[in-house]
Amino acid sequence: MKEKSLTFMDFWSYVERNKGLLWEYFIQHITMVLIGLGLAVIVGIPLGILCSKSKWVAKIILFITNILQVVPSLAMLVILMLWLGLGTQTVMVGLFLYSLNPIVRNTYVGLQQVDPSYLESGRGIGMSPLQLLVKVRFPLSLPYIVSGLRVAAVIAIGVVTIAPLVGGGGLGREIYAGLNSNNSLRIFAGAIPAALLAIVADIGLGILQRKIDLTSRKSARTSRVQKV
Repeated sequence: MKEKSLTFMDFWSYVERNKGLLWEYFIQHITMVLIGLGLAVIVGIPLGILCSKSKWVAKIILFITNILQVVPSLAMLVILMLWLGLGTQTVMVGLFLYSLNPIVRNTYVGLQQVDPSYLESGRGIGMSPLQLLVKVRFPLSLPYIVSGLRVAAVIAIGVVTIAPLVGGGGLGREIYAGLNSNNSLRIFAGAIPAALLAIVADIGLGILQRKIDLTSRKSARTSRVQKV
């Protein structure tokens, strides 16, 4: 018990002494994740909508994003490094490519799962295809889209930890510095915040997904009552 307490106190003391640097790494980590995910959302949702318009287009787009998803993260970053060079830009492009598949796929699945009766009701009141997409299909598919974002976020947080290998920043710098110097305190100082960030992102987006799902169900029940 005494040894465990000492180990924890050593870790806490190290964090206190280096909190400025660790905070800087933490901000870098979150920034890269947010930019990579943001780009994936901006591109992925329109691609998911495009997939819902044509089955053969969906096969092509999903095939390409599946290939990007299965490429090992380190191999992906190394390939991008040869093209873009060392630095944070390489990491963010890698995160963008890795995050596309869950967002595109879940957007596509969500749009496909919309009850046809809602679409018929919309057409019955004179809605155009664009209005059906914006006012009916997209809102009802939001739980699926957030689910895809949730998966992409957890993957992105993990991938960023290897960013230092291609000249990036983030908490991975502390992890690899600890590995190189055989310093377990530095490894834990980088790994624990990264793990907690992934857990918080998963739980937070999970709560958001459930809230959106409940809201969409209530709206659907209200629409049915009004229709009757």
